Amino acid sequence: MAFFVAMVIIVGVLGVGGYYGYNWIRGITIPKDFTGQGSGEVLVEIKAGQSATEVAQTLVDQGVVASERAFVNAIGAAGKSASLQPGEYKLRKGMAAQNAVPLLDPKRRLQTTVTVKEGLRLSQILEQLSTATGRPVSEFQKAAKDREALGLPSYAKGRLEGFAFPATYEVSPKSSPDELLAAMVARYKHAADEAGLVAGAKQVGRTPLEVLTIASIVEAESGNRRDMPKVARVIYNRLNRDPQMKLQMDSTVMYGLNKYGIAATHEELKSRSRYNTYARLGLPPGPIGNPGDNAIEAALNPADGSWLFFVTTDPKRGITKFTDSEAEFFKLAEEFNKNHGVG
Repeated sequence: MAFFVAMVIIVGVLGVGGYYGYNWIRGITIPKDFTGQGSGEVLVEIKAGQSATEVAQTLVDQGVVASERAFVNAIGAAGKSASLQPGEYKLRKGMAAQNAVPLLDPKRRLQTTVTVKEGLRLSQILEQLSTATGRPVSEFQKAAKDREALGLPSYAKGRLEGFAFPATYEVSPKSSPDELLAAMVARYKHAADEAGLVAGAKQVGRTPLEVLTIASIVEAESGNRRDMPKVARVIYNRLNRDPQMKLQMDSTVMYGLNKYGIAATHEELKSRSRYNTYARLGLPPGPIGNPGDNAIEAALNPADGSWLFFVTTDPKRGITKFTDSEAEFFKLAEEFNKNHGVG
């Protein structure tokens, strides 16, 4: 008889209306939950594609909330189930689920951005990433040698220089050197595909690595974006001339010496490095930096012209002058020296 009465009560409650019946049952099955703001510190990672339920399981596993259901109910009540975004977040152990929800706001992600400028050498980029992440530069140097993990294209010949594409990257506390450098290579591949580098290299009669090497020289030698196609043309004109002219680019000499500067000294020009284009014919063995979109585009589409020489007569103002006359070149060199108080 008692069982019958209980059933009548339940049926009666449900009969009043689905809404009231559901809330009554829900009220007697409250999910396990902590109270308060919690304590300590926990770093939680939300991975791409995770649902609120999957995130809830992660929070339970790390001791942040007491139960999956408590979190799912809390984030649902806040209307934020669909707003969870990948990243790392700082929470506390033993938190009430409703207090954990605001800490998973995308604006609270533990990340920073690193902007890698066009033309930087790999050594400079690794130093920059080391500073941004707090990891030793030696870890990045080691990761830079792992061709398979980096996903370098076959024509890279195992060297990352030239393939660490300049762009803005997100860096989180858990970002590993392998992941960051692989992201830069992936970004390079995207840029190369967009530019049609492989097919374009055939059109200019060069290999993809040679085009990238030319782009890196263009990046290093150009005073501004508008001069890049002209600088590229000078390089091609020298390479294609019969008999071939030496490139004689100071930027390649300085790279081979691991030095910086816009004009090599007479002593530096005696370098026996493979990057000394004053002493050797043809291109250096690989890129001398990491070029951006504009330099790659210029290397694939050089300007029309017969120039064989150029001099950045005023580096501060980005003024570069071009000529096909050696006599005119010496005059431009004198102008450069005058602007720099040389001679």
